[in-house]
Amino acid sequence: MNNLSREQPVIRQCGACASPSEVERPRQLTGAMNRESSFKASSKRRIRGSNPNMASQHQLFDDTSASPGPHGMEYHNHGSPSLGIPTQAFLSEPMSNFAMAYGSSLATQGKEMVDKNIDRIIPVNKLKYYFAVDTVYVGKKIGLLLFPFMHQDWEVRYQQDIPVAPRFDVNAPDLYIPVMAFITYILVAGLALGTQNNFSPEILGMQASSALAWIIVEVFAILLSLYLVTVNTDLTTVDLIAFSGYKYVGMISGVLSGLLFGKTGYYIVLSWCCVSIVFFMIRTLRLKILSEAAAEGVLVRGARNQLRMYLTMAIAAVQPLFMYWLTYHLVR
Repeated sequence: MNNLSREQPVIRQCGACASPSEVERPRQLTGAMNRESSFKASSKRRIRGSNPNMASQHQLFDDTSASPGPHGMEYHNHGSPSLGIPTQAFLSEPMSNFAMAYGSSLATQGKEMVDKNIDRIIPVNKLKYYFAVDTVYVGKKIGLLLFPFMHQDWEVRYQQDIPVAPRFDVNAPDLYIPVMAFITYILVAGLALGTQNNFSPEILGMQASSALAWIIVEVFAILLSLYLVTVNTDLTTVDLIAFSGYKYVGMISGVLSGLLFGKTGYYIVLSWCCVSIVFFMIRTLRLKILSEAAAEGVLVRGARNQLRMYLTMAIAAVQPLFMYWLTYHLVR
């Protein structure tokens, strides 16, 4: 309206020279501007008051997550423990409890079977007996292994049908000395290889592996021989491992003598240790293998007892061969 009031005087003053079309043009422009402003206002009001559930101009699909399903139905997320559901609620289902009970029963049965089969070969529960030693026992046992000729009493003492612990009886077999002697032998072998400029972790590993493999072969050969000869003895697999491991004491003595005094010292000390271990094995095993004859004090002349005696002699005679085979290349 202000624009019309401003234009009217111009029209009155120039009414004589202006054409009717030129007078109507300002009015048309004013009307167009008013329509444009009203359209913009209405569009803004429409945008502000639009439905929030409606998709935007650039959205390809409508968001229906917040809206209820058809016929007023709503979808619930049952989920799983990995999706945030509490573990107690998930495990409370009958099938889950049944699966857990079945799995635990299988695990228990498998553990019992493994323990039973291991106890047939190595009584794991009795291993503590073989490590019940002290310093006095270790000193006396090493002296017995190196100088067994003056020892008189070779019988193992029992208490209520159970052998006493090694620390109370020097004749009882143990695993402490064989295990420590085996480890010391590996260390001495590494020292000997180092003096020859031939040391490497691979060679030392092969030395340890071969020594362990020969012990396993020896023990299984003795077990097979006892089975074939049908010897009823109280010797266990652990006892055989202990007796087979005692030879490492003489092997260490021979290698150290070779490092200090050369090959002459090696052969002298190793020969003494071989004779000592043979004497020790015969006097110890005859009480285990020849139990019936040893109980009477007289060797019963029979085919079965002769086989037992030959088996005892063979086990003792094999020890020097292993001692030489595992040490001769360590001394130059």
